[in-house]
Amino acid sequence: MKTHTFKGGIHPSEMKELAKDSELRSAFPSTNLVWIPVTQGGAPNTPIVKAGDVVKRGQVIACSDAFMSAPVHASISGTVKKIENRTVTGNLDAPCICIESDNQNTEEFMSVLDPFSLSPEEVVKRIKEAGIVGMGGAAFPTHVKLSPPKDKEIDCVLANAAECEPYLTVDYRTMLEMPEKLVDGLAICVHAVNAKAGIIVIEDNKIDVVPVLQDAIEKANLSEKIGITVCKTKYPQGGEKTLVKAALNREIPAGKLPADCGCVIDNVGTLVAISDAFRLGKPLIDRSFTASGLACENPCNLTVPVGTLVGDLIPEVIQLKEGVSKIISGGPMMGFAMVNANFPVQKNTSGILFLTEKEAPIAEEDPCINCGRCTKACPSILSPVLMNKALIANDIEEAKFYGLMDCIECGSCAWICPAHIKLTQRFRIGKNIVRAEMAKNKNGGK
Repeated sequence: MKTHTFKGGIHPSEMKELAKDSELRSAFPSTNLVWIPVTQGGAPNTPIVKAGDVVKRGQVIACSDAFMSAPVHASISGTVKKIENRTVTGNLDAPCICIESDNQNTEEFMSVLDPFSLSPEEVVKRIKEAGIVGMGGAAFPTHVKLSPPKDKEIDCVLANAAECEPYLTVDYRTMLEMPEKLVDGLAICVHAVNAKAGIIVIEDNKIDVVPVLQDAIEKANLSEKIGITVCKTKYPQGGEKTLVKAALNREIPAGKLPADCGCVIDNVGTLVAISDAFRLGKPLIDRSFTASGLACENPCNLTVPVGTLVGDLIPEVIQLKEGVSKIISGGPMMGFAMVNANFPVQKNTSGILFLTEKEAPIAEEDPCINCGRCTKACPSILSPVLMNKALIANDIEEAKFYGLMDCIECGSCAWICPAHIKLTQRFRIGKNIVRAEMAKNKNGGK
């Protein structure tokens, strides 16, 4: 089978062998408590429950009237104990709804629907009601993605099955264990945007999944509608721009979205959640993720209620070795280093990594030697070295000229840099400065 790729990128150690053979298994917090962030993608939500309320699993507990919002549902049945700020991914304090389980697992799901008997608008409505967001990390509301402007004709939906970040294997396990749900979710999205086809895009380090997916496609009688494209294993293959380039040989224009070149992209977990939203009436209330790293005694793939504190899975479910140097929410390239494990699993939590000092060494920055390796590695065809120099000189306009706002923060440049310059971190700070200035100008300089 022919493989496809993109220009640039890097080849970090995959480390997927640690957890790839671990089947998905369900786990529950030892405290019987979940702390569900009120907002998990899109516009801010407002709680619609209060302390003392009894809730059912699947019941809406926070929402907003904004189109860009995604409602949040109770992931367990029980009693709301409190609503207060708690540290979440990114080390930010955010309001969370604490629910104590009643051990009854009482459910309040939506009605079961046949997506293909519904109009595209009705399909998108159900996806919003289910609170589905991008589960690859970005948590962008899926119903918004499936509502492109009228002048944007979508001819293809891509299932992002690359899972290019090291260590992470949850998408791989999902494809092996639930291929029919992935195929069904992709077909639903194709219907929702009136596309001609759907393509599952996978890296060749997961080639063993291809016959499993092909069998699911054939059983669903979707061989003429859904195909599989295999890409070379290279980071960041799963980025939107790189995925579109490798799979379709199309370029997403600077500052634009996949819809601007005729496609929509959804993650494996997102597509499975979409299938469940129709076939089971189930909102997005459970999250599967990979727990791994050399400081993890038992690397595994788990499914837990959204809002489960990672610390409440230790040591009953996740056992750790001595010498945990860093805890990361997400993957090692684009994830967030956390202060401790007392943060909740969210809808977009793809992995929790427990790394040793050897895996996550702390290196001092040296002066840039102008080697150009960062430019060669950049999948967005930018010049990180020139962006970095502009930011050091506090020249934001020059940094923007060299493509600061087109940086996808994949970390390839920082990983390849022999001087250990924290390029990605600097670009994030620079982009935040630009956004703050834009917000200030929008508000009349206030």
